[in-house]
Amino acid sequence: MSTGLRLTCSLDGGARPCYSVTMRIVMVGPFGFHPKKTMRARAFRLARPLAACGHDVALVMPPWHTPEEAGRRWEEDGVAVQYVSLRGGVLGTTRALLQATLAFRPDVVHCFKPKAYSGLVGWWLWHRHRRRLRLVVDSDDWEGWGGWNDNAPYSPLQKRFFAWQERWGLTHQHALTVASRALQSLAWAQGVPRAQVHYLPNGAGIEPGIPAGTRREALGLAGRPVLLLYSRLFEFDAGRLVAILQQVRAALPDLAVLAVGAGLYEEDAAALRRQLAETGLLDRALVDAGWVAEAELPALLAAADVGLYLMDDTLLNRTKCPVKLADMLAVGVPVVAEAVGQVPEYVVHRETGLLRASGDVEGLAADLVALLEDAALRRRLGHQAASHIERHFSWQRLAATALEAYRG
Repeated sequence: MSTGLRLTCSLDGGARPCYSVTMRIVMVGPFGFHPKKTMRARAFRLARPLAACGHDVALVMPPWHTPEEAGRRWEEDGVAVQYVSLRGGVLGTTRALLQATLAFRPDVVHCFKPKAYSGLVGWWLWHRHRRRLRLVVDSDDWEGWGGWNDNAPYSPLQKRFFAWQERWGLTHQHALTVASRALQSLAWAQGVPRAQVHYLPNGAGIEPGIPAGTRREALGLAGRPVLLLYSRLFEFDAGRLVAILQQVRAALPDLAVLAVGAGLYEEDAAALRRQLAETGLLDRALVDAGWVAEAELPALLAAADVGLYLMDDTLLNRTKCPVKLADMLAVGVPVVAEAVGQVPEYVVHRETGLLRASGDVEGLAADLVALLEDAALRRRLGHQAASHIERHFSWQRLAATALEAYRG
């Protein structure tokens, strides 16, 4: 580490001169940027303001979803990014991650998810290098029983191993960053000292501020009330969504449902389309934009009048911190949502959107109709939503929290 005088510090608003320690930071992921979003929408978003503040930051990942990119290196917004070799199976890939991490001569290693490859890297570093570097572990989901183990198509052996990795990783680190209040409580329940647990929620995964332009006209939405559905679909029962949309369309026959994204599992998307087809919504109301490039998302999301965000009340949903919800609010779309987990920290009732208990179909439908019929209320809530995300969940502010965890 080296000390130096900065004229301004971008992580505290640049209001005063500050002495600071420049650090070498490696962020290790269990997978690459695509198609899963943790490393792109969370780790990289944290890395950029840290790099802008003068720290040397690298992301090291195994691109096992896109193996043709193995060995690729590049720099993006001042952050060094490296995809390691996938040769040699699990052990070979883990060795490659460790070699790339240690070659950077880090002061801090931040392992994103105490699971799979990043969990293995954290295990090795804790046993071999914890006296000469600071190990920080990040948890942004509950991975074990009651969480992803109950949803993802893992083998029984993988589920047992991931559950063990999560418990071990949460309790063996110099600092722990968590994306939700529920994860914070679970870490405390595991015996992690309160001072080691740093609440670090998600900000938006896109760059807001891009105007909607002619997107409504291009999509054939001009003059129609537009409801935005932007979700991975596994978080809720599709039948509840269809029942809500039916009630809203009964009140507003010209309703357009703008669906953005491909969903996490193909079977979820197929089941939803079948139910929409059975009710006539598929042909008469749905405008399916499908997968959209990140640069195009802000303008597309901003073309909607209101957003809908549903969440079953499960442990997995209570522990997650939904980036897609932050995206909608960041571009000024008021959201009607179910009050589960982190959602009320983003959708503040009657300030940035409207909240209902999970499962309140009639109440959610009534709120959507009320918002779609009241342009002044939509403008007020949408403006306050964008301000709320910028004020409380900007990545500059969140990176300052990460810096506290790194400094100890």
